[in-house]
Amino acid sequence: MEKKVILNGMDEFELQNYCINLNLPRFHGNQLFKWLYKNNNQDINQMSNIPKSLKQEISNNALIKLLSVKIKSESQIDKTTKFLLQTLDNKSIETVSMIDNGRHTVCLSSQIGCSVDCDFCATGKMGIIRNLKVGEIIEQLIIVKKNITSPITNIVFMGMGEPFLNYSNVIKSCKILCDLNAFNLSAKRITISTAGILPKIDLYIEEQHKYKLAISLNASNDKVRNNIMPINKKWNLEKIINSAKKYSFSNSTPIMFEYVLLKNLNDSKKDANELAEILNGLNCKINLIPFNEILGKYNRPDNETINQFAQILNKYHNLRVLVRWSKGEDIKAACGQLATENES
Repeated sequence: MEKKVILNGMDEFELQNYCINLNLPRFHGNQLFKWLYKNNNQDINQMSNIPKSLKQEISNNALIKLLSVKIKSESQIDKTTKFLLQTLDNKSIETVSMIDNGRHTVCLSSQIGCSVDCDFCATGKMGIIRNLKVGEIIEQLIIVKKNITSPITNIVFMGMGEPFLNYSNVIKSCKILCDLNAFNLSAKRITISTAGILPKIDLYIEEQHKYKLAISLNASNDKVRNNIMPINKKWNLEKIINSAKKYSFSNSTPIMFEYVLLKNLNDSKKDANELAEILNGLNCKINLIPFNEILGKYNRPDNETINQFAQILNKYHNLRVLVRWSKGEDIKAACGQLATENES
């Protein structure tokens, strides 16, 4: 059977060309673009201004819907919903919706599994299966919009996978998310988080994207980071910080550094002062993430230790710090907990 064309994930220019190649007017591509991404409509029969001939072609030879909802889990402790989604090749990914004080953040996955293998992260224990297609990334957002009425205000690429190992698809997804005729999100409302894929960090900075960049450090020295993040043996803290110093696009979108606090490993006063020293002179914000426990050898520090760590950075080193208490821990939707148990 001939392989079907995947329309979900095409940008406006590609949809125009799709129509032109069918000997149809270019403007039908613009119409498809709005139906898919502005109206979030995946039913070709409801696209009222699309000609019958194009509808028939799409029905026979193209795909729009790439994901289905397997399980929808709602937290009992906060306004968090986790979606377990199934791909057309019967793989599973997770997407998380978090609502807090009028702010609705959607955490998107970029891969099925992850190859970076951070020792404290459940997703890393899955290994990598494959990258997500552009349409699979975008459809996560469409599913959230169809299931939750609260308007989406923020997007974070902090779900399953390492976004910078699926760089081109993630960047293309962001462009569609920001398009005026699509989701019309501000670039400042999108954050892409990386464990430190240095060549892609350099490319991202060179291309001057306006999305927020977050780099997961999780240690104040190479010895600790080598143990918990094997990627550090290839691209260490010094290399990452040197690249980050090139990032100076806007004071309103400073680079963000994420730091998962692990009990008796990277949470001491010495660690806080070391972290402040390596970040000295950088226009940055620090997200401290108290560890969200999974089965394994790591634990979360007590609240006094967490607050002390934040105070050292903020009060004594004048660094901007946010302690990011994760949402949805009771449904394993918190940072570092995403893992589809049926995948191997």
